[in-house]
Amino acid sequence: MNVVIIEDEPLISENLKSILTEIDDSISVLKTISSVKESVAWLKENQSKCDFLMVDIHLADGYAFEIFKEVESNTPIIFITSYDKYALEAFSVQGVDYILKPFDKIKIKKSLDKFKSLTKTSSNTLDYESFLKILNSKTSSEGRKSFLVYYQEKLIPLAVNSISFFYKKNQITYATKTNNKTYVIDHTLDEIQGELSSVDFYRANRQFIIQRSAIENITFYFNGRLIVNILPKPDDKIIVSKAKATEFKKWLAI
Repeated sequence: MNVVIIEDEPLISENLKSILTEIDDSISVLKTISSVKESVAWLKENQSKCDFLMVDIHLADGYAFEIFKEVESNTPIIFITSYDKYALEAFSVQGVDYILKPFDKIKIKKSLDKFKSLTKTSSNTLDYESFLKILNSKTSSEGRKSFLVYYQEKLIPLAVNSISFFYKKNQITYATKTNNKTYVIDHTLDEIQGELSSVDFYRANRQFIIQRSAIENITFYFNGRLIVNILPKPDDKIIVSKAKATEFKKWLAI
């Protein structure tokens, strides 16, 4: 397998190269690249030679996503970064996996195994539509683990499993914990929805995202709608529309 490493720190590039060849001696590192500009130029001419790419998101001259605005992404990518907030964007450009630094041999091997399993089809070629469907499904079911919030001049890691519901009011997004404490979240509800576990959280309407374990009961409302009663109790009713009622009940019964 041929791989290109895109990483602006030479020591990390060398370490990654060493780990790859140690895991699988059939892997050949074609090139190591350190910038967006150089990556664009090289990939435009040589991308067909690569089986996959290993890419750091933060490069010396910009973000790696800028590369794939210039070069159509048709090669699987394993992203490596110090930040977890770019996962969804990574999977939108052929991302196979998303490794947080510091990495080690175990993490790299798991990513390579994942890449190999996803690329195994009856014709030995990658069905990208199915590939992305699997990735997006996996990301959605696992979800992120925490949000950083500002509170009393401090940064606090807010565990997702401690949040009963997210809601929007006056164009501001909030998260309310099971202990009824509320924090401002620097994300839109759409962004939050995309990063949460689809098993544990449900977008009830435009105003609320609710956690399954916070639901106390459901009551019937006018015209086939539902009212979801959760703890702690929010100021506004959480109403699920008639159009979403069946989907919501199926989700709740999983």
